[in-house]
Amino acid sequence: MTLAGFFTYALALGIAAAVPGPGIIALVARALSSGFRAAMAFSVGLILGDLIFLSAAVFGLALIAETLGEVFVVVRLCAGLYLAYLAVRLWRSAGKTDRIEGGHADRPFASFIAGITVTLANPKTIVFYLAVLPTIVDLRTVTAGDFGVLVGLTALVLAAVVTPYAALAARARNSLRKPVFRARLNRGAAAIMAGAAVWTVARRA
Repeated sequence: MTLAGFFTYALALGIAAAVPGPGIIALVARALSSGFRAAMAFSVGLILGDLIFLSAAVFGLALIAETLGEVFVVVRLCAGLYLAYLAVRLWRSAGKTDRIEGGHADRPFASFIAGITVTLANPKTIVFYLAVLPTIVDLRTVTAGDFGVLVGLTALVLAAVVTPYAALAARARNSLRKPVFRARLNRGAAAIMAGAAVWTVARRA
């Protein structure tokens, strides 16, 4: 691959990632509900999910992914149910404490798993790597070195896109110290998470 090819890929990925979708919505909700640390763990999961799709495309697994479309439907439904579960937890916890965080769902590993699940079920991500990517990169000519560069570019671009979302949402959360505001913020995050759940289940790749 040429330098221009890498640049084109990075630009296309950055634009696609910056457009709010189920992943960004869920990330913002996680930052609002659990803070920056949990949001960054969620982001790592999002990025790993993208790398899984990138690997599938580069190593010629796109056809398998299309053939096993039912599997992606199941993953999407599971992701939607998990997001709905988180939304219910956030809503129910709003009136119980002046702190938003707490519980297994706020632990970094749980956030990490949620990030992977949301990405694997995200129609926008599936379309980008299995449909758009082959029009940008000639996957037949990608070498092992090229793949390593693509992995690094993917991680850097996605981190650069999602970190500001997480930081701004976490900062807004931390600026609201009063219990009444925290309760409202918790319910708002629950509503966002519920919206992401509906979007994840309803949309199709």
